[in-house]
Amino acid sequence: MPTLHVLRVFCDEAGEEGNPLGVFLAGAEVAEERRQAVAHDLGFSETVFVEDPGRGEIRIFTPGLELPFAGHPTVGTAWLLAQEGVAVDVLRPPAGEVEVRREGELTFVAARAEWSPPWELIEVGGPAEIEALDGPPGGREDEIYLWAWSDEEAGTVRSRCWSLADGVGEDEATGSAAIMLADALGRALTIRQGRGSLLYADSLGEGRAEVGGLVVLDEVRDFAL
Repeated sequence: MPTLHVLRVFCDEAGEEGNPLGVFLAGAEVAEERRQAVAHDLGFSETVFVEDPGRGEIRIFTPGLELPFAGHPTVGTAWLLAQEGVAVDVLRPPAGEVEVRREGELTFVAARAEWSPPWELIEVGGPAEIEALDGPPGGREDEIYLWAWSDEEAGTVRSRCWSLADGVGEDEATGSAAIMLADALGRALTIRQGRGSLLYADSLGEGRAEVGGLVVLDEVRDFAL
């Protein structure tokens, strides 16, 4: 029976909030033709199947489709592999090589902004507008990331994100969008997203950026297929 690890990625300083993530470290125990259904049934914004831990080869599924790259799954998987004694410097999702680094309790990944889903980055007037939203503006059903400066000089941002086309709904913490935003702005950012998740992002130049944060393990359990 496959073992499922359930994490929260991009937690706040107290280890609260964060975006849930399912990881099967022995991904081969779940047949390829079953993976999409498993990800749908789990209902996390993403579920990871590790193909080869030592090489960092992974596959990433939302409830509705497979992604070539995503931020919180790569951060969470890199952290979990290190906890399991298989620390890697590179993860290999289908999009390409994702560099991994650690800074104290934080785990970071670096990727090309173009690998991210096609988020529409929409700047609004201020954090109050972000807080007041009760859904995507105008009932839109595409992939939108709304953000506002909390303190532009300090590089702090308030954001929320919706991904309706792939069955996610509102995403609590979106690492790939943070990578896109850091690349677009060309600077380091501290982002509060969703209910209170915390992401650190920075531009690396030439279309690359990194994102990182705190990861917490919530549960390890057998998963009945």
